[in-house]
Amino acid sequence: MQLRVTFVAAARSSPLLAERFEDPRPLDQAGWDEVQRVAHDLIPLAAAELRYCSPTLRSRATGDALGYAPLVQLALRDCDMGRWRGLTLGEAMAREPEAVDAWLADPRGTPHGGESLISFITRVGNWLDTRPFEDGGRIVAVAEPSVVRAALVYVLKAPPSTYWNIDVRPLSTITVTGHEGRWNLRFDAIRAQTSSA
Repeated sequence: MQLRVTFVAAARSSPLLAERFEDPRPLDQAGWDEVQRVAHDLIPLAAAELRYCSPTLRSRATGDALGYAPLVQLALRDCDMGRWRGLTLGEAMAREPEAVDAWLADPRGTPHGGESLISFITRVGNWLDTRPFEDGGRIVAVAEPSVVRAALVYVLKAPPSTYWNIDVRPLSTITVTGHEGRWNLRFDAIRAQTSSA
């Protein structure tokens, strides 16, 4: 008895180095172009019984552009970064280097006045664990890359520090299967196309 949940990382709204904590900006032109390039691979996920997204503009726009018509889920919002909201990591480091170092070293820390990494991972995991379960059911969720990272740490029951070692690229997908408290990471095989020449 398994539920299948596929996370789709939202398309980008800025170059990677300019990404901001809890970025409120919509998709940029490069993000729209990326969605168009990969749409043929991601549109079939719209067949999922339930389709969700993070509340950010870029997550909603990505889901809509792919034909998912996703329902916004507040539990899939980005980590609350308190007074660092809207800053890049470099900007936060320039303003509060010791606080950023403490935040990166302590998953329970909240030097920014927001949410701890552990609380963020737990929130995303709780959302996953409370999905309506139907054997063979499928769910697709368009979310910020940070949310996908948190979900992976939760599913793998990995130490919170693992979060910093996971790179989730825009429009990448990851699938987990299982049910409450018993999740597995699933890698789908890519079938080589052969020609009959």
